[in-house]
Amino acid sequence: ERITQTVEITKHVVDIEEKGVKLRLTIVDTPGFGDAVNNTECWKPVADYIDQQFEQYFRDESGLNRKNIQDNRVHCCIYFISPFGHGLRPLDVEFMRALHRRVNIVPVLAKADTLTPAEVERMKNKIREEIDHYGIRIYQFPECDSDEDEEFKLQDQALK
Repeated sequence: ERITQTVEITKHVVDIEEKGVKLRLTIVDTPGFGDAVNNTECWKPVADYIDQQFEQYFRDESGLNRKNIQDNRVHCCIYFISPFGHGLRPLDVEFMRALHRRVNIVPVLAKADTLTPAEVERMKNKIREEIDHYGIRIYQFPECDSDEDEEFKLQDQALK
């Protein structure tokens, strides 16, 4: 199904079960984010949505009946960065700076398969430099346990 481009926030709920553990995953999507001619404060609805979900959870936790609380807080933002251009756009910087204290941000180089490995490496380095320069806090993978096998440790290091 073709997704229409809008700045509205859409929610998709998926139930996942792995090794007997059931998880309800809510994916919050913003199709068309940043595609408008005037993107002034287009990140504001996203920030407001994140704040609303935290406030709702806090109200539910503070109430008397806490049995059936639904946790709709946003725990992670996977932020796709355009591979075309020379690093972060001003909109990228503005968005991440507005949200980095509210939610874990994982920057992802979109459509990286359209670039050569050397171009991907250059782009990643440029983006990392700009993230550091602008003081944007992004998600840092935690250290893996010392009892993990070597293959897992190598995979963990590659992700970092």
